[in-house]
Amino acid sequence: MKGAVLIALNDMVEEVFSMAVWDQVLAKVKPDSEGIYISAESYDDAEVVELVVALSELTGVPVNELVRSFGAYLFHQLNSKFPIFCDLHTNIFDLLSSIHGVIHKEVDKLYSNASLPTIDCTKLSDSHLQMRYHSPRKLCVLAEGLIIGAAEHYKTDVCVSQCQCMHQGADECLIDVKII
Repeated sequence: MKGAVLIALNDMVEEVFSMAVWDQVLAKVKPDSEGIYISAESYDDAEVVELVVALSELTGVPVNELVRSFGAYLFHQLNSKFPIFCDLHTNIFDLLSSIHGVIHKEVDKLYSNASLPTIDCTKLSDSHLQMRYHSPRKLCVLAEGLIIGAAEHYKTDVCVSQCQCMHQGADECLIDVKII
């Protein structure tokens, strides 16, 4: 996991909960990094999982709810640093369709060895897009949160659901995004 993501997690926890809660999470997990992250550095994926599980235990918020909320938060953080990607598009479906071919290519340029998911989008109608998501990390819930963040940016009400998920044994997730 890139340090930029862990820095955003730190920021979200401090904003939503408090600095004291972040300190409690770090004290509970005792990560090798000591909670000090460098944006372009890579950190063990297990560390972020341990941090989120500890946060869930401390706050009582279910892990998936935290991850989805973090995804939305992360979208806004990334968009504030790299607004060009949203500026290039007038709607959420166009942005989502550009993830693999444009956004992930740029991420690869910025962050060497970024472990990015494979995402392929199919527009099924003017109000329905389906994303094929595959990643060994199985962070489809984070992807849902990023989609929700994008919908907030474009002031578009969406319903995000999965009709197929790797967590239930599928080879890939199918994430449906419907404008409501």
